[in-house]
Amino acid sequence: MATAGRVLGGIAMVLLGVFIIGPLVWLAVRAFATGWTYPHLLPDGWTLHWFGEVFADPLLFSSIQLSLAFAFTTIAVAAVICLPAAYAFARFDFPGRRFFLIGLFATNAFPKTGLFVSIAALFYAFDLMATFSGIVIVHLLGTVVFMTWIPAAAFAAVPRSLEEAARDAGARPLRVFTSVTLPMALPGILVALTMSFLASFDEAQGTYLVGAPVYYTMPTEMYSLVLNYPRQVAAVFSILLSIPSVALLLLVRKHVMGGQLAEGFQIR
Repeated sequence: MATAGRVLGGIAMVLLGVFIIGPLVWLAVRAFATGWTYPHLLPDGWTLHWFGEVFADPLLFSSIQLSLAFAFTTIAVAAVICLPAAYAFARFDFPGRRFFLIGLFATNAFPKTGLFVSIAALFYAFDLMATFSGIVIVHLLGTVVFMTWIPAAAFAAVPRSLEEAARDAGARPLRVFTSVTLPMALPGILVALTMSFLASFDEAQGTYLVGAPVYYTMPTEMYSLVLNYPRQVAAVFSILLSIPSVALLLLVRKHVMGGQLAEGFQIR
């Protein structure tokens, strides 16, 4: 029985690896292939031509700049709005606290497209369609959960005994927060900022609905590439789009793998 369990576990791990890594390998091969047709197991040839096609796209660099601008603006606004709320959720017990905590998930409890369409009337009423502010608001909908729950758990994990010791030593509340609470909660906040940045950088549906035809970010530009160009071009663009995600996750992997991300959703 033990041997059978290990065999089944090994098979499950192989299947999981194929499920996760398989699409990435397919993209990598497709990006360098001159062509890849059934029933051939290998591409017909190899080339860098498709990278030239992507870098020749006149909207490529402007879409990268817009994606970065929206992502940095979104996390800045989200930090100003959500971090005080996260501290309040972590340290104060007020009426409706659990209701508001659960309500944070409401933006992700329904299909995103339906949510964006439902708020389109408000965007038209306040003249937010095809505006920078309108897109930032759409991006905030996808980051509020990360920027509230994870920092709230980080603040709640700071031992109050350390804060009390700092106050007993004569530190004022602001000094206690900046010298004790914030440094200890910083890893969780860093994870929240990273996840929020990636959520904003990769947001496509709402950005396309609100921003087109004025604003085209990398994810929305990919719609055009998929529809109007060979598959190899879309594969190259997908790889370029994934580079920021991979780079940021590698930078914060210690905190993510250390449980900061999971702990963020354990606050009560």
